Amino acid sequence: MNLLEVETKSPIFWWDMSYVDPVLLLAREAIDDLRISHPDSPESNVKANYMSPWKSHLLNEKMLPLCQEVIKLAKEVSKSHWNTDLEALNIDFMIADCWGVIYENTDKTIAHTHYPSDFAAVMYLEADENCAPIVFERKLVVQPKPKTLVMFPGTMLHEVPENHGHRVVVAMNLNKIPSFPNKTL
Repeated sequence: MNLLEVETKSPIFWWDMSYVDPVLLLAREAIDDLRISHPDSPESNVKANYMSPWKSHLLNEKMLPLCQEVIKLAKEVSKSHWNTDLEALNIDFMIADCWGVIYENTDKTIAHTHYPSDFAAVMYLEADENCAPIVFERKLVVQPKPKTLVMFPGTMLHEVPENHGHRVVVAMNLNKIPSFPNKTL
């Protein structure tokens, strides 16, 4: 195999999601429900007080409204940033994975990507002022704020250094899929 590399900029998008407060409250309730129904955190690069299962959106329907909002935003980004109307191309997004995480003191997440997903998203439901940031490509530090969504390409390396304080997130992976309106497969 031969490899060529090009230095390029990758976008990181963020939104204030307070306009969907009821959706955020449902997602937070879902994490508490999942902590009861699925108390054991899966093995992963997330070293936190609690992490719900990877497919939490399929285990608790309270996650679905947030997933739908994130899909809408991914479509908006595709149209506004890349000038691509996915609907015209019969392409949609699906949530491949969705999980909640409760970080307390000394919790962290080891550097990783979400490849092969097209986008990864992190919804900060709760974030103490002094909680750990998310660090992209070991360079860009983004301090979380409650009710803020951050979306970035799935290939982007990111990590959470040792946390101080309290931080609750819902993370998800989005993949493009073909959509066939008015057709039966």
